[in-house]
Amino acid sequence: MTADLKESDYTVEMTGRAGGVVRMLVNGEASMRARGDIKDGRPEPRSFTSEIRSEGESQSVTMAIEEGNVAELAVTPPLGDPSLLVPEADRRGIVDPLTAMLVPAEAATADLSQDACRHTFAIFDGRHRYDLKLTFKRMDKVSAEKGYAGPAVVCGLSFQPIAGHRASDALVKYLSEGREMELVLAPVAGTRVLAPFGLSIPSALANLVIWASRFEAAAPSPIAPGPD
Repeated sequence: MTADLKESDYTVEMTGRAGGVVRMLVNGEASMRARGDIKDGRPEPRSFTSEIRSEGESQSVTMAIEEGNVAELAVTPPLGDPSLLVPEADRRGIVDPLTAMLVPAEAATADLSQDACRHTFAIFDGRHRYDLKLTFKRMDKVSAEKGYAGPAVVCGLSFQPIAGHRASDALVKYLSEGREMELVLAPVAGTRVLAPFGLSIPSALANLVIWASRFEAAAPSPIAPGPD
C-alpha cells in the first residue's frame, strides 16, 4: 500500500495476493486505487477503481463519488443476480475501502488519542456494502524493520455485512462470527492521518496476522528549476 498525501488531495494504491490458508476464504489477486480531497485533515473520496483476478476471471469496478454519495458506477462483468444489487439508499454516505484506511487523527504523534478508534466506516467497493466499526482497546508501541517505531493505538474491529453479499460466502461468514479482531493504527509523519500498521484475526485453526515490515513517509521530491 502506498499513499500520496498532499495538503489538499490524496491518492492511495494497493495490491495484494491471497496465499497459504487464506485461500480457503478468498483466492486471487487484486489492485485498487482511490483519489480524493483532504478537507480539514479528513480524506473525502472522489474516485475508486479496482480489478480482481481469480481463476482466470477478472472483475473490475470504476466508481465516482460526490460528497460521500455514489455518482457513477461501472461494474464489469455486470452482476447477474438481482438479489446482490446494492440499493440506492446504501450507496449514500459511504467511503471506499482504501479511503477508510486513512483514519483522521487530531492529535500529534506523541499524544495519540483513543478517539482514533471511535469510528464506524460505511464502506462500498462497487459490489459490496458493509460497515467496519472501530472501538478502543489499548495503547501500544510498534516497530517496523524499516521506518516507524513509536506509539500506536489498538482498535477492536467488527465487520457487519449490509448488502451485496452471498450468505454462503466463506469470507463473509468468517468475518461475521464475532471474532475479536484487532487493528493497529500508527501515525503517518507530517500528516493528521493514521494508517494500518497491523491486523490480527483469531481463528480455531490459525490466527491471521498481517504486520508492516516497512512503514515510512518519504519527503516530497523537489521541483526541478525551469529553464532560465
